[in-house]
Amino acid sequence: MSEKLKIKLSIADRVYPLTIDPDQEEGLRKAAKNIEQLAKKFEQSYAVRDKQDVLAMCALQFASKIEQKSIEQSEGSIEALERLKALDQLVNTKLSIK
Repeated sequence: MSEKLKIKLSIADRVYPLTIDPDQEEGLRKAAKNIEQLAKKFEQSYAVRDKQDVLAMCALQFASKIEQKSIEQSEGSIEALERLKALDQLVNTKLSIK
């Protein structure tokens, strides 16, 4: 069993102490950095000063990316399934001729 790691992440001018598995550290630090960068972008682009509004927009941005990828994967799966069905029919047709 691995030991837990205590880290502190700063997001929107607040420090969040976390106890995590060591293999989570890199991902969490990158995520916090991405949130900070996006928050600064929103603050500069839209003159938003309320941190809650900025964080809500960040959450919406990240969630929409996840949902869009899910939709694209689903559409890709449907297309692949249709191709497999067509291939199956072709194979069955060729096999039934003999």
